[in-house]
Amino acid sequence: MDWNDLRYFLAVARSGSTLAAAKTLRVSQTTVARRVAALEGALGLRLFDRRQAGYALTPTGESLLTRAEQVERAATEFSEGAASHARDLRGTVKISMADIFATTLIAPLLRELRDLHPEILVELDTFAGLRDLGAGEADVALRSTTGEQPAGIVGRKICDDDWAFYCSRIYGDRFGVPASVQELREHALVGGGGGHLWREYQAFLKRLGLEDRVTMHYDSANGLLSAVRAGVGIAVLPCIVADAEADFIRCLAPRRDHGRVLWLATHERVRHVPRVRVVIDFLYDRLSRHVRELQAKQPA
Repeated sequence: MDWNDLRYFLAVARSGSTLAAAKTLRVSQTTVARRVAALEGALGLRLFDRRQAGYALTPTGESLLTRAEQVERAATEFSEGAASHARDLRGTVKISMADIFATTLIAPLLRELRDLHPEILVELDTFAGLRDLGAGEADVALRSTTGEQPAGIVGRKICDDDWAFYCSRIYGDRFGVPASVQELREHALVGGGGGHLWREYQAFLKRLGLEDRVTMHYDSANGLLSAVRAGVGIAVLPCIVADAEADFIRCLAPRRDHGRVLWLATHERVRHVPRVRVVIDFLYDRLSRHVRELQAKQPA
């Protein structure tokens, strides 16, 4: 049975003729008569008596009319519920993250998100510090943290936030690829990254005795990425980004004592807002898939 045929059954039952039903449904009279006959054939029942004055419900048709109306109400409620859900999705979702994640991980995903949910406006915020999710400074954050999340913050783990030394293939072909800290001392390093990132990066270089090998400094993580791409030197970059670059070579294994985790976080106050939930679910699915693909490519 074609459920859509119930529309024709109800229109004829209410108007008493295929002509009047056709005007209501904005189709031809022939279409109405054909769909009613198809319904009767599918059910193996005669629903109408065809009379000169029009169509009259048979006792069987009368008994099924109420149930057909119940189906109609259910379909209307379903449609209205879907429309309400779509309205709930309309609005802005602000996502906060470091600039290097915005340009490499998130930007390529936004086209698909836009195709799936054109009613959601996404704002990317690359403020160097941590936005206060509790105060509504952002709805979602892709952030690296250690320890427990602040009160009210809930999140999903993407991966350990490993960073390692990388160079480009151009650089490696020209100067060789260092395989130890000692060999790194013979190479040009790129420093910077801005704010908190550079403080951690600089402290790491100091511990390794490599701070004096920094020959160029950038004020953003994207600057580090650009410098490595251009073959300027070697820099520490997030593995989730650099391992996806076909022309990058990981020089040394990442340090494992940092305790940092990359989270997709939000505040419990907005976690169930439909548009926020849609964005979080989408990003978590795509970023987790990205991590699994990178892990599969790593040598055993």
